[in-house]
Amino acid sequence: MQALALPDADLRALMRAEHGDPFSVLGPHDTPEGLCIRAFLPGARAVGVVHATSGDPLAVLQRQGDSDLFAALVPAAPARMGYRLRVQWEHQLQLLDDPYRFPPVLGETDVWLLAEGTHLRPWERLGAHLLNWQGAKGVAFAVWAPHARRVSVVGEFNQWDGRRHPMRLRRECGVWELFVPHLAAGDAYQFELLAADGSVLRKADPYAFAARLRPDTACVVRPLPAPQPMRPERAAANARHAPISIYEVHLGSWRRKSGHEWLTYTELADTLVPYARDMGFTHLELLPVTEHPFDGSWGYQPIGLYAPTSRFGTPSEFRHFVEVAHDAGLGVILDWVPAHFPTDAHGLGRFDGTALYEYADPREGFHNDWNTLIFNWSRTEVRNYLVGNALYWLERYGIDGLRVDAVASMLYRDYSRAAGQWVPNEHGGRENLEAIDFLRRMNHVVGTERPGAMTIAEESTSFPGVTRPPEHGGLGFHFKWNMGWMNDTLAYAHTDPVYRRHHHRQVTFGLMYAHSENFVLPFSHDEVVHGKGSMIGKMPGDEWQQFAGLRNLYGYQWAYPGKKLLFMGCEFAQRTEWNADRSLDWHLLEPGAAQPLHEGVRRLVRDLNNVYRHYPALHAQDCEAAGFQWLVHDDADQSVFAFVRRAPDGACVVAVCNFTPVVRHGYRLGLPQAGTWREAINTDQTAYGGYGVGNGPVGTQPVPWHGQAQSAVMTVPPLATVLWVLA
Repeated sequence: MQALALPDADLRALMRAEHGDPFSVLGPHDTPEGLCIRAFLPGARAVGVVHATSGDPLAVLQRQGDSDLFAALVPAAPARMGYRLRVQWEHQLQLLDDPYRFPPVLGETDVWLLAEGTHLRPWERLGAHLLNWQGAKGVAFAVWAPHARRVSVVGEFNQWDGRRHPMRLRRECGVWELFVPHLAAGDAYQFELLAADGSVLRKADPYAFAARLRPDTACVVRPLPAPQPMRPERAAANARHAPISIYEVHLGSWRRKSGHEWLTYTELADTLVPYARDMGFTHLELLPVTEHPFDGSWGYQPIGLYAPTSRFGTPSEFRHFVEVAHDAGLGVILDWVPAHFPTDAHGLGRFDGTALYEYADPREGFHNDWNTLIFNWSRTEVRNYLVGNALYWLERYGIDGLRVDAVASMLYRDYSRAAGQWVPNEHGGRENLEAIDFLRRMNHVVGTERPGAMTIAEESTSFPGVTRPPEHGGLGFHFKWNMGWMNDTLAYAHTDPVYRRHHHRQVTFGLMYAHSENFVLPFSHDEVVHGKGSMIGKMPGDEWQQFAGLRNLYGYQWAYPGKKLLFMGCEFAQRTEWNADRSLDWHLLEPGAAQPLHEGVRRLVRDLNNVYRHYPALHAQDCEAAGFQWLVHDDADQSVFAFVRRAPDGACVVAVCNFTPVVRHGYRLGLPQAGTWREAINTDQTAYGGYGVGNGPVGTQPVPWHGQAQSAVMTVPPLATVLWVLA
């Protein structure tokens, strides 16, 4: 019959997996002769149509020539009530819902917002979603690929055959969609795309909620995690005036089981969380946990921005980890990477055969340092993808904050590029205006949709207003890593104490800008890799001086204005440089270890955290100039510094730092208040591995000194920091 036949061009396109509009030829269609149903089923022996509810046969579909297309006229009324295909395969009989009988899943509002690039939660519509659609259970797939000639969803359910499930194009927004009945959680899938040049691409879903472990590149259908409300105590713990002490962790190498196996998310919840809580940290910061193909990238070259890596378990197990951390009073910060992505063939690069997610010009779109691609922040859909991703982790996993990686590389078009190898902005300048707009948009959305969460910029330049609100011309981050302080401080600490008198300004200079932004003081993973050695290895001198110097450095860090960050292993002075392929050297802390000095450093960090949290003077005005006052900044000959940290109510903590291995006896120090002062922390205590040089309570005298009306005489221990509080 004429109604059953397809033009040869359509039939050839179906058979070659080249048809860009399968719904125009497959499924139910009204014809002058009646309702025609067509199904393209490679490998089928026979196909019938039955009523979806009663199972009554409605028609037998006839094979069209020697093709795999089956068609028949069917009674219109019962078929429109719902039908199924009764398919006889070579060794199996199946009743299948026909994907091509279902209407679009994407609503008009979604299509409009996706086209406009203003869909706050694109992950609720794009990707793979478990759905009960018009009485059938299955998965709704949707993917943005506006320049593809054809897109199919493929997986084990259809033998990875791109002919079987070609998708419908919503031209208004460039999104392809298809509801595939009978699929369930755990099914693997990818998208197969026919590019404009005729090449066939196999791509991972940019919005996949889970993926298989490398070298497999398949995505996995998982339910969208339920929204997580922001707990009031978590919002309070992220505030600018709160004590924030961050333990930075690479989950794959914090601790490993015998045989070098990774710990799972569940095992990390049972071990890492209580350890960090006992150490007094307030937050865990995880190196990127988004899915990535190469272990050696530590997660910084992600493929699946919406999927927790399967290395350590399932998405639900990762969410359990976050919930356990919250129950223990710990916030969770994710290292988030919107600056670049890898060139792996199954990733975002040339996703539909064109430079879709990346800039087309390699002078804009290729990062020479990392051999990665750079997101095209001028595209509304790309910005929407990334902004939505930030909100996704905060809302759906209850993440407390995002540390945004490599912000400096985003802000400048000439970042790490030689003259002539970069493209100026529309005004002829070096700033990447699109990236700036993206960061402002991301921070605005986070601030309005997830108040109480925080964003932290790893930004290494003097770009102004990183932590100023977007409405006031800033980028809108809550905090910024203080890279200048870190570099100057480590350079000073690495200098032999004999010569530190000549480098005094490396300590004092940081206070010129310490309150220009809301700062985090980072001793991060970047400082203990790539030949930089361990933190203890940076300290000069013999073993005693090294450990005393490191304890002094940490005491100074915790006393200095700014939130704190310390990378795992640094808290117990791991001797070797960090190696992501093995566990930290926990044997250094075992009872009877030959080096009890390591346990001393760990105990000090725990006590520093507890003192930092206990005294508002040490944290409440971290980001305000009123929270800091110099007492001694010009004693270069003795390399001694002293300053006041002050709470809003006037309560004080005084820090005294001696950066030489010489005891300073009879040192008179001006103090901001009269009374008896005691040591809250002395990094030279024997409990920490020091000599035990210190003081009992000391009383002030009405002797003006260092600009203060009161002063006291004390002993300043060698290579040590002492925190003084009123008794």
